[in-house]
Amino acid sequence: MSDYQLVPGLYLAPTPGGAFYAVARPQVERTQQIVLNLLREDRSPALNQRNLEALTGLQGEAALEQLYRLQSMHLVQGLREPRQLAGAALENVLPEILAELAGPHKALLADGQGFYLASHGFHHETAEELAGLSAQLAQVGEHYQGLLRGNLGLGTSAWALVNSGGNADLGFWPLHVGSQRLVLVVAGQPRLNRPALIDLVWLLVKRLAVHGRNS
Repeated sequence: MSDYQLVPGLYLAPTPGGAFYAVARPQVERTQQIVLNLLREDRSPALNQRNLEALTGLQGEAALEQLYRLQSMHLVQGLREPRQLAGAALENVLPEILAELAGPHKALLADGQGFYLASHGFHHETAEELAGLSAQLAQVGEHYQGLLRGNLGLGTSAWALVNSGGNADLGFWPLHVGSQRLVLVVAGQPRLNRPALIDLVWLLVKRLAVHGRNS
């Protein structure tokens, strides 16, 4: 008899932290791939054995054990109501999502070439300069990945400009979507624990057509 039992009536979705984890690095591990599989759906799937096996690529007890591991890592959550992917064009919904993530502050999303795709609160010239800076920081992070992740064991690729109290005045979060690298830039304290981060990553994964990224 299985040690695990699925709670009936739930829908499976990534947490905000899980959504970020799925695209935080260019190399994708099994746990990241499962969350990416979730983000390829247009609607949160019902949490049942069939869907779980399809998402994890595992069968029976192994699929349940993988779900337990993902839940223990706070990467997925069970919802009473399914979430639906926004049907609007990416450029139409990005400003609203950025506003939610920034709160009373400012935010932008830049591509890997250093051009901003959308901005909330920043003047055009400032957004252009920050987008260019974000691309350079992301390149530095990738160049020193062996040091940062390997030697130092740091599990994040984000960069920040901090004040004397150690709090970030400006943060840069690379998002690796398929072969593309984007960077989320937020001034002040970000609100990355909000469902808006799920929406952002979900839209990027769907619109930029991630297929088969595996480590």
